[in-house]
Amino acid sequence: MTNEIPELNVGVVGHIDHGKTTLLHKLTGKFPDTHSEELKRGITIKLGYTDMTIYKEGENYNNKKTGKPFRYISFIDAPGHEMLMATMLSGAAIIDAAILVVAANEGIKPQTREHFIALQAKKIKEIIIVQNKIDLVTKEQAMKNYKEIKEFVKGTIAENSPIIPISAQQEINLDKLIETLAKIEIPKRDIESDPVFLVARSFDINRPGTAAEKLHGGVLGGILKQGRLKVNDEIEIKPGLIIKKANQQSYQALTTKVLSIHRGNESVEEITPGASIAIETELDTFLTKADSLSGCIVGLKGKLPEISYRTKIKTNLFREVLGISEHKEVAPLKTKELLMLSVNTTITVGTVEKISKDEVELSLNIPIVLIKGSNVGIARNIESHWRLIGFGEII
Repeated sequence: MTNEIPELNVGVVGHIDHGKTTLLHKLTGKFPDTHSEELKRGITIKLGYTDMTIYKEGENYNNKKTGKPFRYISFIDAPGHEMLMATMLSGAAIIDAAILVVAANEGIKPQTREHFIALQAKKIKEIIIVQNKIDLVTKEQAMKNYKEIKEFVKGTIAENSPIIPISAQQEINLDKLIETLAKIEIPKRDIESDPVFLVARSFDINRPGTAAEKLHGGVLGGILKQGRLKVNDEIEIKPGLIIKKANQQSYQALTTKVLSIHRGNESVEEITPGASIAIETELDTFLTKADSLSGCIVGLKGKLPEISYRTKIKTNLFREVLGISEHKEVAPLKTKELLMLSVNTTITVGTVEKISKDEVELSLNIPIVLIKGSNVGIARNIESHWRLIGFGEII
């Protein structure tokens, strides 16, 4: 069984405390936060996942009793805290569309700007802007905030994006958001190429004390970027396992077999590109627990490119640094400087070795699987924070 109804991956981004997680809970009935540390602190630290099916009857959406399944949406809840920009960029690599949440009582914040520019850097064109917490402001304040948002997106990819005023807490206008999500165009998927699966999470789903015969293998969560993947496929995971010997670090690719594939609560035999999925493998859970394989790429055995400690990128730098309150121009790249690169779902740090116009060569601390055309977010360490300064693609 392959994907039967259209599927969409939607990232939910925005400044910390603007209501992203509450919005997802009200939409789906589930909390995307799964880590006790996150629940204690009330913020999202890692990528959170939740999903919903939109039902349609005539022109009405989401009447589960009489409507037919119309669209399956998996949501990725990206952290809003400035220190977690790298995680947000990893999330942006696996989405088709985004909801940018702006609290009406606080307006556009530095991280709102940084997240928005990250969406542009990752070439996300379908953006819905949610003006949240309208129950906390007067009509005049809401209109002032609306105009501020319109001004903010003027001349950008989101200039004509819908702006939906809502109160997630009071469940006001959620139906309008669901209707807008139902109308987003599903991107064209490549199902003919060899499969490439981007790992965003990896974990152990066994509860302590599970009987040996009921134990599950290590699980990889993420999206299939292209191709088809099915149960019993022999797969390869790169860069794979970190091996430390005498202060030296190397990587060993892992090979394993797909035992089962899960989309939400549903188990499927085969998948094509679409929503976020979880793959159960034969790997020992020691290898997958605590996101130890996040950032890896999965393909059929023997079909993935080699890993590389060097890369060449065609760059496009922003005019000014984002995520900080003052205006600061982005200085040109310099040889020997350190940059943080976000490639698909992995983060690496590289040293600039050579610059030629808008092309730059880097040596990397953490190797990547070189897939030409892959989109890259480029960040520089400014005042002890990694700040997004541009984007590019692997050439």
